[in-house]
Amino acid sequence: MEYRTLGRTGVQVSCLCCGAMAFGGDADEATSAAMFHRCREAGVNFFDTANSYSGGRSEEILGRLIAESKCRDEIVLTSKVRGQVGSDVNARGTSRRHIMQQIEKSLRRLGTDRLELYFLHGFDRLTPMEESLRALDDLARQGKILYPAVSNWAAWQIAKALGISAAKHLARFECIQPMYNLAKRQAEVEILPLALSEGVGVISYSPLGGGLLTGKYGVDRRPETGRVVQNKMYAARYGDPINYEVADRLTAYAQAHGQHPATLAVAWVMAHPAITAPIIGARNVEQLEPSLAAAEIKMTPEWRAELSALSPAPPPATDRSEERRA
Repeated sequence: MEYRTLGRTGVQVSCLCCGAMAFGGDADEATSAAMFHRCREAGVNFFDTANSYSGGRSEEILGRLIAESKCRDEIVLTSKVRGQVGSDVNARGTSRRHIMQQIEKSLRRLGTDRLELYFLHGFDRLTPMEESLRALDDLARQGKILYPAVSNWAAWQIAKALGISAAKHLARFECIQPMYNLAKRQAEVEILPLALSEGVGVISYSPLGGGLLTGKYGVDRRPETGRVVQNKMYAARYGDPINYEVADRLTAYAQAHGQHPATLAVAWVMAHPAITAPIIGARNVEQLEPSLAAAEIKMTPEWRAELSALSPAPPPATDRSEERRA
């Protein structure tokens, strides 16, 4: 397993991050434990969850597994706040009130006294940005979180927040968590360049496109079960026919090169210079193995370019396509 520096923090993390979204949901506790131990066996020291995953069960299960393995000080642990976590009108968002409530609940469920990274899990249009940033700064000063982080914000929002943090001497975002895979490449336009420019770590999610890039999907191929066919959110996200063409091309390329499509999909993400670690997840160990195998791939720039050619590159931020770099 390769280890990389997380942004400018000095913290060393595995080049793959284990996402625990399925823990307590698609994966029962025994299956979750098997995936956790397989990741630890492979050298993964980076685990990502959220207060909203499986109604808090993901945090509870992950916390127990870490405690039972007596490896808390070896783990770089993340969680998130913003999503709806109850029926109350205020049981969501990034207000100071909600952040302060939820950090205590996350720490309790995870059985820990701190989180290495605490993500704002999406943009809250009702809360002034400075209020959220000050709340995270207070948590960092208290030692309950070590580094603020952000997921699913636009580049302009992240840049604005970095500017506020610098001007107000607040703890800044040290990690970004955007969607990024061979079918969804919008992060290449501004988010990943921003991260490189500002020295911010990136742990991208959905490297397999919800299963789209695992070899099970194609223009004329659909499995009976899977997120893209069963989950309305994923069906809408990847419903454009071009995404199934990309899946077909990747599957054919992988077969021609003796690789699993999922392994190449994760390795392609991991090879981007801005990426610290893709977040890998699965419903069971069998599904997890091809993603873990990406850690053994030594992808050259030429190899990555071949894979990139399988999907449309997004236009540059200025729409001056003639200035696009190869």
